[in-house]
Amino acid sequence: MMAQPKNVVIVTHFKPDADALGSSLGLAGYLKAKGHRVNVITPSDYPDFLSWMPGSNEVFALEKNNPAKLATASGMIAKADVIFCLDFSSINRIDALEEPVLKSQAIKVLIDHHLEPENFASYSLWNVQSASTAGLIFELIDSLGEKNLITTGMADCLYAGLMTDTGSFRHNNTRQKEFSIASELVGAGANPHQVAKNIYDTNSIERLRLTGFVLSEKLKVLPEFRTAYITLTSQDLNKFSSQTGDTEGLVNYGLSIKNVILSALIYDRGEEIKLSLRSLGNFSVNEMARNHFDGGGHRNASGGTSKISLEKTVEKFLSILPKYKNELLKN
Repeated sequence: MMAQPKNVVIVTHFKPDADALGSSLGLAGYLKAKGHRVNVITPSDYPDFLSWMPGSNEVFALEKNNPAKLATASGMIAKADVIFCLDFSSINRIDALEEPVLKSQAIKVLIDHHLEPENFASYSLWNVQSASTAGLIFELIDSLGEKNLITTGMADCLYAGLMTDTGSFRHNNTRQKEFSIASELVGAGANPHQVAKNIYDTNSIERLRLTGFVLSEKLKVLPEFRTAYITLTSQDLNKFSSQTGDTEGLVNYGLSIKNVILSALIYDRGEEIKLSLRSLGNFSVNEMARNHFDGGGHRNASGGTSKISLEKTVEKFLSILPKYKNELLKN
């Protein structure tokens, strides 16, 4: 399939995180080294703290209410021979790119680690046991016997995806394999210190103040359900000049509270209400997100959306907690 140079498009999900963008740029670097013509397209912007990634300046990122950019992206997709779909299991996760990708006659390749992937791809490299899509990209390159093609920049991108999706190797998805891949990437030139600094220690003052506001004013705990939740209105976000990525990680503070095993961040993104759900142990937020909030992901880390108001969405979230009370208390 890839023996001769091809026109390749790589797409990843709306509001890409470090794994989505890092795996996309890592794969793009590899394919370019093999002589392919590659375009990375994202259905939205991505956090500024990922702009250091080598190749990010070449990413074609769609903008809200910009039909010209969507038309250009659709043209790239229509001309592609192969489309790699990275770090998403549901096609609607690529937002406005869904229709052009589905219409394309290109061979579609899914590389992902989320639960219950939809059957839209011609080929799949899917492993729910893998902690990150970046790790799967490394394993793919390794299986082809071409680790030598991994540059320092590619290694940094892939390491960033692996590091963040394991919570800096703290989450329960961290297997021995993840440490092995990390070691290989460091051997290929990845700089763990600099990658961590770029992602975790380059906050704007507004982002830090938003975090302080959340912890002092917006974090609520329901001991009877072992649950913590945070709600943010659009006015809250505007007050702190919130940018893409500024809410990332806020949901994890709830899980740091003793005896809490379910944490939710519910915020108004303008066009819809967004939910980030995290859990500990055997409690499945994937099941909660799929059944109630048109979402999904992993057992302990999932997301969802809601078309009703923020207030009604919070009411809905609180109303379903009694249904899960036995599961929450036994974990």
